[in-house]
Formats: sequence, C-alpha cells, structure tokens
Amino acid sequence: MILLYRYIFFQFLRNIATIMASFIAIYLLIDFFEKIDNFLEKGKSMGLVLKFFTLNIPFIIEQMGPVCILLAGVVTLGILNHTNELIALKACGVPLRKITAPILLAGVLFTTLFLGMSQFILPKTVAETNRIWHKEVKGRVPLGIYRNGRYYYRGQEGFYSFARPDPHSTNFLFFSYTSWSDDYRLTENIVSKEADWKDNIWTLKHGQVQKALGEKNFSTELFKAEQFGFPEVPDNFFVPEYHALEMSLLELYTETRHKASDEERNKAWAEFYGRISYTLLGLPLLFLGLPLLLMVYRKWGKDLSLAIPVSCGMAFVCWGIWGTLQSLAKASYLNPLFAASSVHLAMGICGFLLLLREDS
Repeated sequence: MILLYRYIFFQFLRNIATIMASFIAIYLLIDFFEKIDNFLEKGKSMGLVLKFFTLNIPFIIEQMGPVCILLAGVVTLGILNHTNELIALKACGVPLRKITAPILLAGVLFTTLFLGMSQFILPKTVAETNRIWHKEVKGRVPLGIYRNGRYYYRGQEGFYSFARPDPHSTNFLFFSYTSWSDDYRLTENIVSKEADWKDNIWTLKHGQVQKALGEKNFSTELFKAEQFGFPEVPDNFFVPEYHALEMSLLELYTETRHKASDEERNKAWAEFYGRISYTLLGLPLLFLGLPLLLMVYRKWGKDLSLAIPVSCGMAFVCWGIWGTLQSLAKASYLNPLFAASSVHLAMGICGFLLLLREDS
C-alpha cells in the first residue's frame, strides 16, 4: 500500500508541476506583452524587466494555486481511470478512499506551502513589484502611509488625513487638512466628517476651519458644506494595486486589533479571513472535483477533454460565489468568518458525501 501511495503521490507532484508551470508561463507571456512597452519607454534595463517578472511568480502561484491543486488531482485520478489502473485497483479490493488519500494529502501539503508563502514570501515580492511598477516605471510615488484604518499624505502645501472605505471612490470620511508655515507653525486646520471630490472641486461637509491669528490665537468657523481648492486630487492618493498582499497574514491579523470603528474592524477581519480562505479553496475544490470526475467519466466516457472543462467551470462558479460573499462581508452585510468558510464547508461536505457514494 505504501508503494501505491508513493506512486499516486508522485503522479500528483508531476501533474501539479506541469500545470503550475503552464499557468505561470501563460500569465507571464500575457503580462510581458502588456507591460514591456512601459519599461522600454522609460529606458529601463532588461535586468529590471527580468527582476519584475520573476518576482511576480509568487503572486501568480497565490492566484492560481487553488485551481492548480484541483486540476492536478483531477488529471491524476483521470489518468488512472483512463489507463484502467483505477479499475484494476478496485478489482483488487482497494477502496476509492485509499486511492484518493495520497491525492488529498498532497493537496493539504501544497495548501500548507501556499499559506507559508503568503506569510513569508508574498508580502516582500509584491511590495517590490509594486515599487518597480509604480515608482520606476510609472513615476508615481505614494505620498504617505496607511496606518490603523487611516491614510496620511503629505501634499504640496499641507498634510492630509482621512479614512477611505473604498479606494476607488472619491468619498472620504473624517477628513483633515493641515498646513504649516516655513518655521513649522500651524497656519490652518480644516476637519470634516465627510469630504467629496467632484467636478474638480473639494466639498467638505459638517466641519470646521481653524486659522492662526498670530502665535497663540486661532479663529474657528463652523460649516455644514463648504468648497475648498486643495492642490491635490484623489488620484494623488493612490494605493498600489494588491496593496493588501504586501502585508503578511500576521500583519493582517494585527490590523484587526487596531481598528477604531466597527466598520473598519469588520473590513479588516474580512481581509484576513478572505486571504486565508482563498488559499484554502483548493482543498474543497479537490474534494468536489474528484467524485465529479468519476461521474463525468461514467456518464460521458473516459475523456479528460470533458472532465477538465467541467472542473474549471465548477471552480469558476465556486470562485464567483466566494467573491460575492467576500464583497458582502467587506460591506458589513455578512459575518466575515461565515463568508470565508461557508463555501468551503458546503463544497467539502458535498464532495465527501459524493466520494462515499462512489466508494460504495
């Protein structure tokens, strides 16, 4: 039995290596032709280009890992069935659960490796690729930092601080703008509960303006809605793409402990659970994909050309449901832990029951 486990396990390793290499090659090829012109226009060396695309590999593995685990398991069991080895094993009295055990064990192993990569490797590589792309190629440097649910930016004439629930929106919460003189004395402080940028105009609501009148005195003016001409626009306050991936799992967990509002805390938990649950998505996909493969074979014949598209379609549907639940969790419509685990539990239970039925 140990020899059988070793044989199936190494079949899985060979298949996942081939599938992963194929996905990486296709992704890099498409990404290369999309971005090489940007590197050449800036006169960047091929060494920097090679470094950028090499450091992108952990991100590709992070994104494609669950699907690779699913396809490797499906191909491994499919080849065993196609070559009649599966029938021979069953004829010798080997139950299906023992045949699939090394495949599931390999899935657990690779999922653990992906989790380790997400903690120790991915944050560093994503941070470096973001730096190369935004600073070296695009010439865009982040004007500030993100700490404890707030953004802090240094502008041309002052400092900004605000919360921005949606990085793609022009709506800001708890907005603050402070300007200083050359000798570092406060000249103006503007705060508001809400700020919006529309038609090239900043509109602040429910706030106050404090202006320096000498060294110790200040004037204060309250307003319900007021327009201001700040030199910066929301595009200056960009957050690099995949910024959350620059943080390790431990850092994401730490972020959940330092959020001031329930909304920000809920979003932080959704980011933390979502990151882990996406990496773990390969296991329930594998549990469901193996019996699905046997059902496809039994109904439509021994052909991987059908089983693989069916498995990919199943993965796409599950990914879509998972993504929808994550969006609802970040918007505080669902509990983050429920959104992160419900798809896994449903697929895992369904796959386990189907495997038991196929083994009977």
